[in-house]
Amino acid sequence: MPSDCFLDTNILIYAAAGRDENPEKFEVAARLVQNERFGLSGQVLAEFYVIARTKLAVPLSFEEACLWVDLLSAFPVASVDELLVRQGISYADRFKVSYWDGAIIAAAERLQAPVLYTEDLNHNQVYGSVRVINPFLIGAAAASET
Repeated sequence: MPSDCFLDTNILIYAAAGRDENPEKFEVAARLVQNERFGLSGQVLAEFYVIARTKLAVPLSFEEACLWVDLLSAFPVASVDELLVRQGISYADRFKVSYWDGAIIAAAERLQAPVLYTEDLNHNQVYGSVRVINPFLIGAAAASET
């Protein structure tokens, strides 16, 4: 089933744990998580868990992190398989981005998501069939209209 958009790890981290550290980004990210029919990938789920447990000023508890992973897993999740890895490698070379960003683009394409919300790639640039939107540059209202 196609997704309306793809959410990168940073969006999910702000939604889960940004209320105190980054309230503006929390508001935008929370609206995206609540209002969008989004997809993600196995890579995003894994990155989310690691960051939520180890990289935050106040990490999520094991139970909180697992609950988030369970909740996020209810949305379409692109598996990281050989084909996605190869496409990620191809995109990394073609677009001169990291492998990890190439794999995110490949996963968004797999889920037929026309929009990828992230702050890690160039805002409004099209990579393959996916347009990147940095929702923190345009605000929550405009982000959910795209």
